Amino acid sequence: MGTSVQVTPLCGVYNENPLSYLVSIDGFNFLIDCGWNDHFDPSLLQPLSRVASTIDAVLLSHSDTLHLGALPYAMKQLGLSAPVYSTEPVYRLGLLTMYDQYLSRKAVSEFDLFTLDDIDSAFQNFTRLTYSQNHHLSGKGEGIVIAPHVAGHLLGGTVWKITKDGEDVVYAVDFNHRKERHLNGTVLESFVRPAVLITDAYNALSNQPPRQQRDKEFLEKTILKTLEAGGNVLLPVDSAGRVLELILILEQFWAQSLLNYPIFFLTYVSSSTIDYVKSFLEWMSDSIAKSFETSRDNAFLLKHVTLLINKSELDNAPNGPKVVLASMASLEAGFSHDIFVEWAADAKNQVLFTERGQFGSLARMLQADPPPKAVKVTMSRRVPLVGDELIAYEEEQKRLKKEEELKASMIKEEELKASLGPDSNTSDPMVIDASNNRASLEVGSHGTGYRDIFIDGFVPPSTSVAPMFPFYENTTEWDDFGEVINPDDYVTKDDDMDQAAMHVGGDIDGKLDEGSASLILDTKPSKVVSNELTVQVKCSLVYIDYEGRSDGRSIKSILAHVAPLKLVLVHGSAESTEHLKQHCLKHVCPQVFAPQIEETIDVTSDLCAYKVQLSEKLMSNVLFKKLGDYEIAWVDAEVGRTESGTLSLLPITTAAPPHKSVLVGDLKMADFKQFLASKGVQVEFAGGALRCGEYVTLRKVGNVSQKGGGSGTQQIVIEGPLCEDYYKIREYLYSQFYLL
Repeated sequence: MGTSVQVTPLCGVYNENPLSYLVSIDGFNFLIDCGWNDHFDPSLLQPLSRVASTIDAVLLSHSDTLHLGALPYAMKQLGLSAPVYSTEPVYRLGLLTMYDQYLSRKAVSEFDLFTLDDIDSAFQNFTRLTYSQNHHLSGKGEGIVIAPHVAGHLLGGTVWKITKDGEDVVYAVDFNHRKERHLNGTVLESFVRPAVLITDAYNALSNQPPRQQRDKEFLEKTILKTLEAGGNVLLPVDSAGRVLELILILEQFWAQSLLNYPIFFLTYVSSSTIDYVKSFLEWMSDSIAKSFETSRDNAFLLKHVTLLINKSELDNAPNGPKVVLASMASLEAGFSHDIFVEWAADAKNQVLFTERGQFGSLARMLQADPPPKAVKVTMSRRVPLVGDELIAYEEEQKRLKKEEELKASMIKEEELKASLGPDSNTSDPMVIDASNNRASLEVGSHGTGYRDIFIDGFVPPSTSVAPMFPFYENTTEWDDFGEVINPDDYVTKDDDMDQAAMHVGGDIDGKLDEGSASLILDTKPSKVVSNELTVQVKCSLVYIDYEGRSDGRSIKSILAHVAPLKLVLVHGSAESTEHLKQHCLKHVCPQVFAPQIEETIDVTSDLCAYKVQLSEKLMSNVLFKKLGDYEIAWVDAEVGRTESGTLSLLPITTAAPPHKSVLVGDLKMADFKQFLASKGVQVEFAGGALRCGEYVTLRKVGNVSQKGGGSGTQQIVIEGPLCEDYYKIREYLYSQFYLL
């Protein structure tokens, strides 16, 4: 039977909600993506909460909130404890994204869904893979191989290929076939007829203008026009995703046009983001990597973009037209929210959206047609406690501290009593006084009273009547050259350095972003003050698509080329999902599924694949021939069963029937042309065929236009009279294959 595959959407089907899907392969449960949106609504995660404890591995495709935002919460609250797999940029930039999300909300609310420690804890479970690296799972996942491939869209973005028993399950959402300034296009088109393809319908109904036309409208007709008129431009962006492409576009245009308008990149982790991105050049486009190799020119050594981590730095900037890229893209929180409220009433200013706002967000509301003329927003800020509030807070903290000390004292007393046991010798000159948090030591006739010894963290042996601290003799090894040195004692582990550098918005040198550190390390008691405002929207609102996703026409073309045996559609509006489903049923494959939330669909392959064991008797008589890195052989056998019940191939009991000779190999006509030339044969291409000498012609025939790229059966035809050249060239042709 084929490999069993079931797909269950947990979030993000028939709508634009975050992405989260359960994929079971022969009983091994993958959670592919674990997204949340900027509203952080726990009700969205209810389907995930019901299966979180059964998940065996988590695969993450992109570093934004929609793909991994729920990971810290799921690991803290929902019982998710599986290992997580991603590329290095998804790990690093995803961590920074979650830091920025937390800090943005903590600054304006009593956010308690997860903490920075929860984020760190969740990201400690990551296994980072490189593109095209095959990772073999073990234990319950024995026989399953996972591999990340280039998806485009975001730095480190991944198309996941899961292979079991020769059958491929491919997960490809938010891919981009277009090559961009900092990213290569996806390699999805290189996959040929996977058993199952899971993809999204998000852009199925959209079409994109040519890149040159879009860039001109974005830079000259929109941003530059506003700046020249004396207005400011706000670009609400994500923390560490598509903003990288926008920064490069602005940086290059400013350099080419010799502009001096200031550009600011404002997030809590902006400097950390750019520092890490500078070290990820091998994950970027070929042009960036080549430029660095030849001239050591790092594209992210920014000359025109200033990195800010605090809004006060922006407020102190000189007056005048400016461009500000600020998080969050949804305008639900973060610096972009506050800047929008300040700038919206000025008709000279502009808010430039480069991606569709999340459903139900302020950004989505402003992108409506026609846009609202006034919107209600909540402005919040954190202020220190003063007066009676401060006194009440301090008294409450003292009360809580006393309760904690009392609780700890009682626990320690119980532990101490248990360790001493009922038969302890109280006449011993060393007597434990367990009435407080520390142990008291009575020193016989030599002492004048009690002395305290601190034993916190030390558990005395159950057989002792007093705390006895262990003594370790430091034995040193010596050789002819002196004391033996262990190099491992002087090596700092990379993981420890990474965690120290990354903790709380740290950059690659371990420094803390000032704004991030001040917010986290500020222990002054404070409260959040909020008030409702009605903002008159007089500034211009513009949307230009820089999402970095393939458009509808490209998606249909790519799906037809990949030609999966079964197709599962997720993440997209109901209209776009149905549209793509009907198209694929007609032009891609006959089995297209679009399941609902928590609806499990069985997409097990229709192919009949069986595992068989090759018996020793059979293998002892098989003659192998070398074929590249492999060895091949023709086998005649009978199917039987072993004692354990598994299928086995056994030697046949009767004489083996004759079989036709099989030529194994793939001949490239260009290579064969060079081979014949090296043998002294005059050879040239003519009309798609290879003309060899005066009389003989070779040509390939077969169904080369088959979906999947020439995977059909092809033949090489030799045309010409039966002369000496004919037999000589045929012999050369046979030498290029392996005969079985």
